[in-house]
Order: sequence, then structure tokens, then C-alpha cells
Amino acid sequence: MINFAAMKRNTPIYIIEESRLRRNLQLIADVARRADVEIILAFKAFALWKTFPIFREYVNSTTASSLSEARLAFEEFGSRAHTYSPAYTDDEFDEILRCSSHLTFNSLSQYERFHERVGDDVSIGLRVNPRYSEVGTALYNPCAPGTRFGVTADKLPEQLPSDIEGFHCHCHCESGADVLERTLVHIEEKFARWFPQLKWLNLGGGHLMTRKDYDVDHLIDILKGLHDRYPWLKIILEPGSAFAWQTGPLVSHVVDVVEDGGIRTAILDVSFTCHMPDCLEMPYFPDVRHAEHVSQEALHSSLFASPLIYRLGGNSCLSGDFMGYWQFDHELQVGEEVIFEDMIHYTTVKTNMFNGISHPAIGMLHTDGSLEILREFTYDDYRSRMD
Repeated sequence: MINFAAMKRNTPIYIIEESRLRRNLQLIADVARRADVEIILAFKAFALWKTFPIFREYVNSTTASSLSEARLAFEEFGSRAHTYSPAYTDDEFDEILRCSSHLTFNSLSQYERFHERVGDDVSIGLRVNPRYSEVGTALYNPCAPGTRFGVTADKLPEQLPSDIEGFHCHCHCESGADVLERTLVHIEEKFARWFPQLKWLNLGGGHLMTRKDYDVDHLIDILKGLHDRYPWLKIILEPGSAFAWQTGPLVSHVVDVVEDGGIRTAILDVSFTCHMPDCLEMPYFPDVRHAEHVSQEALHSSLFASPLIYRLGGNSCLSGDFMGYWQFDHELQVGEEVIFEDMIHYTTVKTNMFNGISHPAIGMLHTDGSLEILREFTYDDYRSRMD
């Protein structure tokens, strides 16, 4: 167990643990090799470019969803991006092309508007929608009724335009191999008749292959079977969370403890809405080191009985900037650490500076035990966003 207190920081910090990151990267690279597929990093979940030299030891490409992400791929990762956006704009399109090796259109109307501007050095794809997804949270379900993502089979011509070389299909969110297996049934049923006209099939993200209970061997068997059925298709996966899953915590500190109506709230020097937005959006309860989450069912019988149960509150003016209840093994004191586990993916890419709250630093704990501060944030960062 890493002793963060020994690092003598009294300000919040995200810490990426290099050993854990490399463990994930090694697994992902092994899956790509054994299944003969390309697995690329999705910036929407992780885009800390100072770590890219490590990533380049294991993967060759990335996926982008905007001009900024495409530039990050080209200028910092060192390779052109696989780019998809729900809608491209005239003023950004040519620059996106410069930074992209693959470009996927979300609709046939976007294709018609822009495809003639695409050169021979960029492979064109079309996002398709199989109308099937097992993602339970509507906010994250790309195939929910009325979705704005992708073209359904009934809208495709029997003969695709000659410059469309691939299909992109994203249906997952932190899903297992069994979900991919069931999803492929729907994808093939609806779209396989067009596969002979294609060169590649991008199965999107959400393949959480680095999760402890993920059946990696089953994933490889599924992908090998897909190759056997369509040997001419290059298969691409673009997970985001899988790369940074369980690679480090957010270390915060107690700044006050308040009580109202028998509810004790430990106010922290971080914010859920600013620094852990998925906790409120999803919502989900993060793991807290040395604490046990107390369910709603157990809460009423134990809330008033135990002085060790706390609601964790953020340091912003949003009334709902708090999460659940946790039972600690001691009474919390001002100044002590509260460590949120697994806080690297979908955090730094989604943080904001609401209220001007001090933003956590970002650090990397190297395999030799040294802590490198990758970035610290100051008043100038806040001020520059407000001008």
C-alpha cells in the first residue's frame, strides 16, 4: 500500500501509478496481438499527454472526437487520429482532416456535405446504429430511442458510396465480453450484407478488458470468430476506461465536519461536480480507502447510532455536491486524507473550474517510487478561462 502521507502534500492531487498503467497496457497489447485486432486509446476517457511516451510502447494510434483531440493525437501522440464526431463544422473540417488517418461520419447528410473534401490519405467510415445496447443508464446509452448517433440499416443504400471503407459501431459502456458477443449478433444481422464492401469495422469503446472479472480469453475467441467470418475486415477497438482503469486515486483532505439533523458531513478540498463529475452524472459510488459505503437500506438503522458514518461533501456552492454515506474506522479530523480510488479515467478530461475552486494537481508515481508532478493549477488557469 502506497503511503501518500509520506509524500507530504496537503493539497489535492490525482496520482497515476505507472506500474498499474503499464499492467493495463501490457494486457491490452496482448489482446491485440492474440486476437489480431488494433486497439487504440480513446481520448474522451484519458488524454494526459505527458504519459503518451509510455503509451507509445504499447499502442500506435488514438481516437478523437473533436479538433482539439485530433490535434493532440497528431502533435503529441505522434500519429494521425481515428476521428469521429456527431457533426463536423466547415471552419474546422480541413484541420481535422490534416490530423486524421480515419474519419467517420455520423450521418449520411454529413457524408454528403463533406466527403468530397476528403483526400485519398484518409479512410472514410460511417457510424451505424444496430438499435441494440445493454447500457443501463440512459445518459450513456448510444442506442436509446431517438438517439442522435449513427445510421440505421433501413437508411443505407444497398450499394455504399465507393469511398466509404468502414463502419463504426459503438454500443458499450464498461461492458464485458458476453455483452459484445450478444451485440455482435445484432450488428451482423443488420449490417453484415454490407461487410463485403468494407475494409474495416470499428467496434467502438466500452470494452472493459482490464477489469478484474473480465473474461479476456472469451473476448479473444469472439474476435477470432469475427475474423474467421470476415477475414478481409480489419477489426478496431477503441476503449478509453480500460487503459486507465484502477490506475490511481484522487487524494483529498477533510477541511471541516458539519452536522445537521443527525447527518455528519465531512467537507473536502475537492468537489464532486468539479473533479468527479461522473459520480453525480452516472451516478455511482466511488470506493473510498479505509471506509465502507453504507447502503440506503442499512442507513436508517445505523446513521444515528454510529459517529463514524459521514456523508462526503464537496467544496462548491452546488447544494447537491455530496455523495452517499461511508463508515470509517475512526472519527475524521480536519486535515486528514480521504482517498478516492480509481479516479484517473473520465476525471481530468471532464473537470471544470466552477466556483474557481482550486483544481487538484496531477502527478505520476513512477515504478521507482518517485512522484513526478505533471501539472499544477493556479489562479491564472481560472482567469484565462474567464476572459
